[in-house]
Amino acid sequence: MVESKKAHEHRAVYIVDACRTPFLKARTEPGPFSASDLAVATCKTLLLRQPFLPTDIDEVVTGCMMPSPKEANISRIIALRLGCGKQVPAFTVQRNCASGLQSVDNAYQDILMGRHNLVLAGGTEAMSHAPILLNEEMTGWLGRWFAARTFSQKLALLPQIRPKHFKLVIALLQGLSDPLVGLSMGQTAENVAYQFGITREEMDAFAVQSHHRLAAALDDGLMSEIAPIFDATGRVYESDDGLRRDSSIEKLAKLPPFFDKKFGMVTAGNSSQITDGAAYMILASAEAVKRFKLPVIAKIVDIEWAALAPEQMGLGPVHAVTPILKRQKLGLKDIDYWEINEAFAAQVLGCAKAWSDDEYCQSQLGLPKALGELPIDKLNINGGAIALGHPIGASGTRVLLHVIDALKRNNAKRGIASLCIGGGQGGAMLVERVTEVE
Repeated sequence: MVESKKAHEHRAVYIVDACRTPFLKARTEPGPFSASDLAVATCKTLLLRQPFLPTDIDEVVTGCMMPSPKEANISRIIALRLGCGKQVPAFTVQRNCASGLQSVDNAYQDILMGRHNLVLAGGTEAMSHAPILLNEEMTGWLGRWFAARTFSQKLALLPQIRPKHFKLVIALLQGLSDPLVGLSMGQTAENVAYQFGITREEMDAFAVQSHHRLAAALDDGLMSEIAPIFDATGRVYESDDGLRRDSSIEKLAKLPPFFDKKFGMVTAGNSSQITDGAAYMILASAEAVKRFKLPVIAKIVDIEWAALAPEQMGLGPVHAVTPILKRQKLGLKDIDYWEINEAFAAQVLGCAKAWSDDEYCQSQLGLPKALGELPIDKLNINGGAIALGHPIGASGTRVLLHVIDALKRNNAKRGIASLCIGGGQGGAMLVERVTEVE
């Protein structure tokens, strides 16, 4: 029986462990792994190092935007493939770029309310497997073709075929565009750059920094979070393959604008990469931690979801983080480490500029003045999606994993993970590093 909300006002929710696959860049053909393959590989590694059995898990929650036709309610497929058993419920959530963070929020809520004590949550996406679809004209024609009962009826349909029937719908491009304002996500990043006077040089410098930080993290052995994955031929994938170690401002300056080819500044080089990958974590109540003698790496403190104009979607983190800071009576400098998903360099830089802008903070956030300066040296310290890639369903869990890892390595207290969300939303989560239950 679920206890009342009041009974659980102070029920803590802990993060016990986390890992992810390598993030594999989508290239000219579908990658070697489906979304469920990626998730199962991640979770097997994660569960094998736990003292409990897969059947001890109370629930599995997965963020995924583009499961294949064979992966309806992909979370249930993952749970069954992991051996959680037929009695463990599972469900899939979608909040565009923050689906992986939404899955953690759902797990948090279920533990907070007393429904469950041990939940596996995360996200997965095989973007290279995004479908190519028939358009509505061809779908309608095929419907009439299959409904025709005689050869003559079918023959009569053939002259109705037109070249427009063969125009394919690229699901990935459709998914990365806003149907209401008619803009791609990259065009919304151009809007943010224009609004705050962000230059092409600033964007490219930020992108180079992302690659160099990831390279340094790999060289320093800081990516132990990665669970190697094997394909059907036995080939092993051990690290993110979108990294460009030789990235430089000079090289990026040669790339043409991608979304606004005449006047734009957003390029393939200062944008996140289309990628396949998965990331998962285990959340537990104090009861589960004690029962299974689990380690504790963080505690969830606060969560916020916010919305704004779709054409300015990149500023979503500003609108999600600010209410958390206000509730917790914190400033930007009180957060020890930050992860803001690098959908575009312009978008992350835009968030930083918005917080330091008096007019924006007053008119859009209801603050008396600018909130302050975002400490860039504490932001995405091991690189972000520009270098790592951005598998839509997984990135929310990945940024949370990274900020917790930064807190752990540096013996720091507070971290925030945040993402902008296509359609004009933002999500953010505040966590604190803890090593034992309260």
